[in-house]
Amino acid sequence: MEMMKVKATAVSHGGNVYRAAAELGLNCESLIDFSASINPLGVSDRVREAITSGVKQLVNYPDPESFELKNKIAALHGIDPDMVMCGNGSTELIYLLPRVIRPETVLITAPAFAEYERAVKISETKGHPVQIREYAPLRENLFQINTAAFKASMKGCDMAFLCNPGNPSGVLTRKEAVLEIAAAARDSRCYLVVDEAFIDCMPEESVVTDVRDNPYLIVLRSLTKFYALAGLRAGYAVFHADLADRVTAMKEPWTVNSLAQRASLAALADSEYAERSISLMNGEKIFMEEGLQDLGIEYFPSLANYYLLKLDNAQAVISHLKQRGILVRDCSNFKGLDSTYIRVAVKSRADNEKLLREMKLCAE
Repeated sequence: MEMMKVKATAVSHGGNVYRAAAELGLNCESLIDFSASINPLGVSDRVREAITSGVKQLVNYPDPESFELKNKIAALHGIDPDMVMCGNGSTELIYLLPRVIRPETVLITAPAFAEYERAVKISETKGHPVQIREYAPLRENLFQINTAAFKASMKGCDMAFLCNPGNPSGVLTRKEAVLEIAAAARDSRCYLVVDEAFIDCMPEESVVTDVRDNPYLIVLRSLTKFYALAGLRAGYAVFHADLADRVTAMKEPWTVNSLAQRASLAALADSEYAERSISLMNGEKIFMEEGLQDLGIEYFPSLANYYLLKLDNAQAVISHLKQRGILVRDCSNFKGLDSTYIRVAVKSRADNEKLLREMKLCAE
């Protein structure tokens, strides 16, 4: 198994509308951002009201424990509130975990969210090097995780990351398979971090309630994608009680601001918004798949609200779309991919139609 030593350098992501707007001489509102997989419905009315009414509380420090939000999340999942930790997006918690666990060997899938590796490398201290081991799902298998192969790769590791659905592939690993991997992680004393940032459209596949019975299972959830709160930053982790106190002792205070807490509470209580969102995204996914098929564009089956595409002229497409004010995710900096891959979010019908129309021009 090949080990890798890498520098913890900053990485680029989707969603940087500010840089693109500056380069194009436009304002952010005039861009259509397919590079970040955010709910096309935008912020719900209930969240807007919660933010507006919460302005008067900005003179006070936020609740450092996010007590009300933790209890709401715990009630939704039927778990103990002490198992929940809220964060400044799930990314804060991705960086916190390696500092607490202090792993020596970490398994990360490739391709995957680059912050997993960066967080692990930043946690390195003098005399405490970390080795990165990669598990690469085969493109020929549509980037599907092979349970037996993942478990074999996990042997000898003390920490592993599994994004479900995968990013940027959108491929879902079924709950039964994740629990099989989690059981193997428990047996080998390897902390398995399951990142469920994009699982909101298929909550029945979540393993969040299974953390109670497995001290080596950790689940991360994001509130920024499905509830369109990317600018406020809100997410949470669910730990077994054996780990929760250790993580709490290492966490900085006040990382979840008052508006983020109020907005998250309002979002989680808005079941009508959630139902409309799932219905919209399911319908638009069908529209996108049919449109991509008509254009002869290769895409990978996805159960998330984004698609990984492979085009021989991907870089030309990226450039063309950008000049038209459309941003897509260049996936060339994902390990295991190259300059022929891009990721596109599922957005509103009007935006999706414009994307497909402009991509058709690139094929002519």
